[in-house]
Amino acid sequence: MKKKYGRIKQLVPLLLLFLAVVAIRVVPGGGEWYARKAYPVISAVLSAVSSKLPFSLGDVFVVCAAAGILFYLGYTLYRRRSFKNALAGTVIFLGYVYVWFYLAWGLNYSRADFYTRTGIPYAPFEAATFRTFAASYLDSLNAAYTEVETVDTASVQHEVTAQYNRIAARFGMFPPGAVKKPKPMLSSALMSKTGVLGYMEPFFSEFCLNRELLPVQYPATYAHELSHRLSIASEAEANLYAYLTCTASGQPVVKFSGYFSLFPYVMQNAAMSLPETEYKELLERVRPKIIGLYTRKRDYWEARYSRTLGEMQDAFYNFYLKGNNIPTGTANYSEVVGLLISYEQAHKGQE
Repeated sequence: MKKKYGRIKQLVPLLLLFLAVVAIRVVPGGGEWYARKAYPVISAVLSAVSSKLPFSLGDVFVVCAAAGILFYLGYTLYRRRSFKNALAGTVIFLGYVYVWFYLAWGLNYSRADFYTRTGIPYAPFEAATFRTFAASYLDSLNAAYTEVETVDTASVQHEVTAQYNRIAARFGMFPPGAVKKPKPMLSSALMSKTGVLGYMEPFFSEFCLNRELLPVQYPATYAHELSHRLSIASEAEANLYAYLTCTASGQPVVKFSGYFSLFPYVMQNAAMSLPETEYKELLERVRPKIIGLYTRKRDYWEARYSRTLGEMQDAFYNFYLKGNNIPTGTANYSEVVGLLISYEQAHKGQE
């Protein structure tokens, strides 16, 4: 009877928190209220704790929680105690983790879409418009090319942060203010096997970068993950803001990283939407050194990639995104091209 009463006491606050999460997700405007009003405060509180540590507190929490659950259930079986009670306790614990994830960051998935939030009109696909965009983009990519042997990470962080402080309000993010430093992944080698270059660690408002990033990838990846920290859940939007902040930079390495980050998405869209002859013509416009850099980057990551682990991670993340208001799943990454074309057309209209 005493244990049953204890379970009820644990369930009541969990139920209230769960209802709060559901209410924010379903009430019109709830996601925007959370992202603009509640999340900046929550993020500041969590970051005040995690920023003191050189490692990702969220990563440690996830690993310890998983190991703790396995040990607890295994110990229960070993001691021949009530597995039913142990399972009930585990479910309650996971319930609290669930609401913590959403209240700490996950409710950003419930925001209004890019076009609604920014007032930028959606530009439907037109082959002629895409051809013009692709040609202009490739000219800018070629002009921005610079050799990138090393990268000054501190300088990149300051430059990208300055750019976000400039554009954040325009796109519904809260300005970062001071530089937000990324954390190293708990296991970059393992993440490289799954093709993950960075991620948002929501439980303590951290974002993590892969230690094995190539120098040319660092600025754009840092900018991408920082946008998640600033309340952006959409991967396509994160790619867009990484592109806008980096290409606006006066630092050649940062600028080129921004243009280079979009290269596979532009060419992927070109391959799908244009005749093969036109796709080849676009590809021939690219400087050979850029093609060579892209080939080296591809080979670099393929040498670290595990197809089994990568496909498992991709399937899980695709399922996760579709369950969190991103209906296109992992294909959302490549939708950055549509966002950018819409943005540029609206920008030209304003001019």
